[in-house]
Amino acid sequence: MEDSECANPQFLAWVKEWLDVARERNSKGATAYRNAYESLKACPIAFEHPASLQQLKGFGPKLCERLEGKLKQHCRQNGIPMPEHPQVKKANERALNEQGGDEDTETRPKKRTRQPKAYVPAFRSGAYALILGLSSLPEDVSSSLTKSELIEASQSHCDASFTAPSDPTKFYTAWSSMKTLVQKELVYERGRPLRRYALTDEGWAVVKRIKETTQWQEENNANESSRRPQQPPSITAAGDQDLTPDVSETLTAVDEPSFYQNVVSDGPLVQEDADLPTFTPIRIPSGSFTVHLVLDVREVRAKTDRDYMQEELVKQGVKPIMRSLEIGDVQWIAKCHDSKLLSRHGAEGDEIVLDWIVERKRLDDLIGSIKDGRFHEQKFRLNRSGVRKVVYLIEDISMDSAAYQRYEEAVQSAIASTQVVNGYFVKRTQKIDDTIKYLARLTAMLKRTYESKPLNVIPTKIITAQNYSRLIQHLREKEPSVRYYVTYPAFASLASKSETMTLRDVFLKMLMTTKGLTGERALEIQRKWKTPYDFVKAFHVCGTDEQGKKRKRDLVSSELSHLVGRKKMSKPLSHKIAEVWGDA
Repeated sequence: MEDSECANPQFLAWVKEWLDVARERNSKGATAYRNAYESLKACPIAFEHPASLQQLKGFGPKLCERLEGKLKQHCRQNGIPMPEHPQVKKANERALNEQGGDEDTETRPKKRTRQPKAYVPAFRSGAYALILGLSSLPEDVSSSLTKSELIEASQSHCDASFTAPSDPTKFYTAWSSMKTLVQKELVYERGRPLRRYALTDEGWAVVKRIKETTQWQEENNANESSRRPQQPPSITAAGDQDLTPDVSETLTAVDEPSFYQNVVSDGPLVQEDADLPTFTPIRIPSGSFTVHLVLDVREVRAKTDRDYMQEELVKQGVKPIMRSLEIGDVQWIAKCHDSKLLSRHGAEGDEIVLDWIVERKRLDDLIGSIKDGRFHEQKFRLNRSGVRKVVYLIEDISMDSAAYQRYEEAVQSAIASTQVVNGYFVKRTQKIDDTIKYLARLTAMLKRTYESKPLNVIPTKIITAQNYSRLIQHLREKEPSVRYYVTYPAFASLASKSETMTLRDVFLKMLMTTKGLTGERALEIQRKWKTPYDFVKAFHVCGTDEQGKKRKRDLVSSELSHLVGRKKMSKPLSHKIAEVWGDA
């Protein structure tokens, strides 16, 4: 039967439109729309009001409410009276019957039917903030945000923290509201292990209802009126005497990493070290710069104490530069006294990224990142950053003992892997105050180490997203006693391109999905077989007979038999790899 022959062609057309959009977005709601579409198309009864459709399979209050809104708009645009709601109509008929047609009887008031209230999350709640955060995406475009991107976009709209529970004995943060939004089909999620999020059509309807509320409008107008152009404050070195713990003196950067997105180009793929560029480094003499700590703006203690870390660092004599960092939570830069020094040598900005970065994890957040896959993703990005000294700082907190025991083994395994496999230094502290003292001591040590020596800076013009990691590795192997650095704009540009992975990166991530195949082993496989195509082809040429299947199972272990230590490929691991890549 054609859609036009349906008893309710207009309702069916709207449902079909939403079904097509849901299919394009690969939304979970596509199934619900398909059921509603098929049920309505087969129904021979004509309905005046969408509320009557609830008797059909696939039609719930939310879908009927959406159709009602569409019908109201249609009636306004075409000058057609809006059909009466069936419950109101029924109440009116009942009132007339009770009057019995007696004109002298006092007209009874109509009973008002309670309509289901449209969902609007509580002001500045987790759900409220997440929906507004996702509304930063363009509507009707298949784009989405990762968890970290969404938290950054949402935190300013929420009174609670998305990373730190208000109750230290619980796991629940403002992020827990995401489960409710997914269940209500306001948000859909996709991707494993790194999930991405976007609003459904119903979610966009909630955005509109939020922006119609007085609370949102008052807050939004207040924020607009309070915005003023900011001038970058002057910098006082930590060695100066002015150490007054005044947060107004805390350095606040206005140059976010996204500002530098196009400083470094993507560049061509680099296969061999011979393809790497040669260069003369920019030499920055000692005494011409000072070392400063850069703190991620999202590093908070609790919703009521957002500035605690920066205030306490100032008390310790360290005035942090506050910035939204793409990678890590704390890093250090060398800031030139002469702001034009780098530009005179063909570089940009006046800051140089040093070889230290700290990834701070509360114990509960570490457990959460292990559960949802962020733990491995973050370490992968830290490795790609090229920073030589990575400190994985784990902050112990009071937790429910039963809850911790469930994940204690996973935590210990993750810590061991971070130390042994990744080669990162793991520092554990008891509370945030210990963390702050550690960062202050580390800053003092780095000032002593770096400010007395010259810095060699790689010219940005020879760096590309494709050659950077290999270039840094090559320089360290060729000249282990010499350190090379990049400008902050170049580093930020490379970080902003971190999701635009090369084929090599994708291949490595694909390999590491096999249990037991560590990053070191994956790198050895990638050195032998440059691309996934080469790897699959190697298995293909082994043949399909019994001897060929045996060659497939032993391919990796036999071809890489020269490896020793942690890189060694055992036969059982080789067999696992062959099952995935060689269909053996």
